[in-house]
Amino acid sequence: MTIPDGYTDLPTGKIASIVTYLEMRHPPAGTAESEVYGWVLTPHRNPDVDWYRGLFRTIGQDWLWFSRLQLTDEELRGVIHDSRVDIFALEFEGRERGILELDRREMPDIELAFIGLTQDLIGRGAGRFLMDRALQIAWSHQPERVLIHTCTLDHHRALDFYRKVGFVPYKRAIEVADDPRVDGTLPRGAAPSIPIL
Repeated sequence: MTIPDGYTDLPTGKIASIVTYLEMRHPPAGTAESEVYGWVLTPHRNPDVDWYRGLFRTIGQDWLWFSRLQLTDEELRGVIHDSRVDIFALEFEGRERGILELDRREMPDIELAFIGLTQDLIGRGAGRFLMDRALQIAWSHQPERVLIHTCTLDHHRALDFYRKVGFVPYKRAIEVADDPRVDGTLPRGAAPSIPIL
């Protein structure tokens, strides 16, 4: 499919973003050991779907993460209970403030399907800690590639951060979807910097 140059109007109730896909073909040389300020990465095997949705929403609603929130319980359980999907929560001061999800279902590739923090931990080194642990765990499975993607709805420094730790962009796409605030998947006040049309 060819997308014409220029502007393309979106129907009311839609959102669009540019997605950048990145890959890492070799483990980073000596993954930096981030300083730890009481951060704890806890694995969650076969997590409860309501717990998962709550953490996913807490981390992702400011960036309009909606994909997992629109799955039925059975569909979501099929993903998060798969033995090849590893889910972790980042805990700090007794609260869960980060998520890491590694997807090994398409080996020899491993995807960092979701990685994110609550707003209060951004810029405090927690992202580097979480990424260091993610890469250590991913490369321990000896994949050919570790993959991640980000989009223009994510934090404005996400793409630079991924490149800084060693990921290389290899593909770009446009994602158009129903605005999750319009259909009630997320509250109307989520991601206030992105207007609802």
